[in-house]
Parts: sequence; structure tokens; C-alpha cells
Amino acid sequence: MKWYKKITPWLTNHLALPSDVILELPRITMIGQIHVYIENHQGLAVYSENELKLKTNKGYIQILGSSFVLKMMLPEEILVEGTIEEVKFIPA
Repeated sequence: MKWYKKITPWLTNHLALPSDVILELPRITMIGQIHVYIENHQGLAVYSENELKLKTNKGYIQILGSSFVLKMMLPEEILVEGTIEEVKFIPA
């Protein structure tokens, strides 16, 4: 595990690979308060009209708000529209 922590920054810097891909981090794109697109998640843990919680390899992403509508869901991508009030990272 130690070598992995040392080699990933080197790969990111020297091979010009995106850090979210190398480090397996989620990518979150928001447009205002009405639209959130998340890539690199590991599944849906909670979905309701007021809360969305996605599992990641480092914990969870929790999105709170109201009137959520699931517009698209693929194995590692999700698109939700509604009124977004808070985005929170919850460590594992």
C-alpha cells in the first residue's frame, strides 16, 4: 500500500493523467442550485425527494435539498435535478 501512495502522485504529474481517475475520486459538476452530475461513484445508498447519498471508495457523498428528480443513472454516473441546499462528504 505504501508504494501505491508514492506512485500515484508521480503518475498524475508525469503522465498527465487526471487525478480523479488515478486516485479513484468522484467528480461532481453542479450548475447553480438546480443540477448535479456525479461521476465515479460506487452505487446509490439513499434516494428520496430530499436526500441523495452515494457510496464512494473514501466514504459517502450526501446531497440535501428538495424536489429531487433522478434524470439519469448509469453504473458510475448519476444526474439529479432539484433544489440543492448542501453537498457533504462523509468519510468511511
